[in-house]
Amino acid sequence: MTRDMTSGSPLKSVIQFCIPLFLGMLFQQLYNMVDTMIVGRALGLDALAGVGSTSSLNGMIVGTCTGITAGFAVPVTQAFGARDHRALRRYVTGSAWLTAAISLVVTVTVVLLCKQILIAMKTPANALQYAYDYMVVVFAGIPFILLYNLCVAIIRALGDSRSPLFFLIVSSILNILLDLLFILVFQWGVTGAALATVLAQGVSGIACLVHMRRHFPILLMQREDWRIEWPAMQRLMVIGLPMGLQVGITSAGGIVVQTAFNSFGEHAVAGIAAAQKIYGVLTAPLEALGATMATYVGQNVGARKMDRVSLGVKQATILGLAMAAVILVLTLLFGTPMLRLLLGAGEADAVAFGRRFMLTSMCNLVFLTGVLVYRFSLQGMGYAHLAMLAGVFETIARFFVAYGLANWFGYAGVCFSNPLAWSMADLFLIPAYVVCLRRLKRRFAAELPAESK
Repeated sequence: MTRDMTSGSPLKSVIQFCIPLFLGMLFQQLYNMVDTMIVGRALGLDALAGVGSTSSLNGMIVGTCTGITAGFAVPVTQAFGARDHRALRRYVTGSAWLTAAISLVVTVTVVLLCKQILIAMKTPANALQYAYDYMVVVFAGIPFILLYNLCVAIIRALGDSRSPLFFLIVSSILNILLDLLFILVFQWGVTGAALATVLAQGVSGIACLVHMRRHFPILLMQREDWRIEWPAMQRLMVIGLPMGLQVGITSAGGIVVQTAFNSFGEHAVAGIAAAQKIYGVLTAPLEALGATMATYVGQNVGARKMDRVSLGVKQATILGLAMAAVILVLTLLFGTPMLRLLLGAGEADAVAFGRRFMLTSMCNLVFLTGVLVYRFSLQGMGYAHLAMLAGVFETIARFFVAYGLANWFGYAGVCFSNPLAWSMADLFLIPAYVVCLRRLKRRFAAELPAESK
């Protein structure tokens, strides 16, 4: 079930790993669109605005935690590439202990502060209760969400991107069925939508655990593997925390921009919510490519094959630029009809808001390509703190948009939040990648004579 990405054609390795990852992300985003349709059509525009206004907050809190679990997988990936199975198991069990502790602390904190955060975000009054009812359930389910994401991250670290696709499909189908049951039959409103998400991920997380025990002999733990070893825990935190903070910092900038969007009223909020769903579907190939690079680079750094790292990143960049061009064409052809499908043909104002935001982002995907390829490559190298610094640059750009461009150009100015943030991150990420690549090459070259003795 594992896949060794340290030999053969780099581009072929990247594509083979990327395709199941892309299909999984696509399926998840399609589910998100169906979820939006169910909420929007069954519960109305206010409910859709309430759920949509929480996307940035959800991304910051839940995204930070899942970013940390993704960071925990980096030492696992490098240990797998180095064929050090003892260290690999030590990192896996350490990740389990740390994830349990993080989920407990974060869940209690954010459930208690949920209403205050939403008010501070200037959530529209008619959507506030919907937003709260949705997010408090999602926050209460963080332990189940993190269980699923940690298991998936470890499976992918071992080079298997197909098994997570299966579990994601099961989770998404279960989520849709529970949505229909809780919203249309039980009449639980947005609370039912949130509960469906938590339960679906919890079931998939348990299924992932069972799958790992049955199909990955490398992960069969002995009692001594569960002992807490502080050097391993420290390395996990050194990589995991910056990756989580990078997501959190970037999402914090998103909250600032979401607050600016909220000031334009419910039609803007609903339009943006629908546009972000479509954006997620269309950019899934790029997101999958980025996630692939973390595993590809991590394994090859573990195997000390830096020439393969360099070649793979170059080829992935070219592939990403080609993807960006295709995505733009698809947006121009199908973007507006998809917005009408999600929002309803009668919501012309919301469609107009969503269309402007979506087109502005899609015309600048070349910058997103750089962010995804080079950020995840740095993470795979183990330089998660540099990826976090790039997130700081993104957040600075989003603050500038919210408090600068929004005042000068109104809604049109806020729509440039993504392109400006991506370009700022690229100015840092690409030079950082070049420097780190050279540093690792020098380090491994210096260690080679000692190893050969």
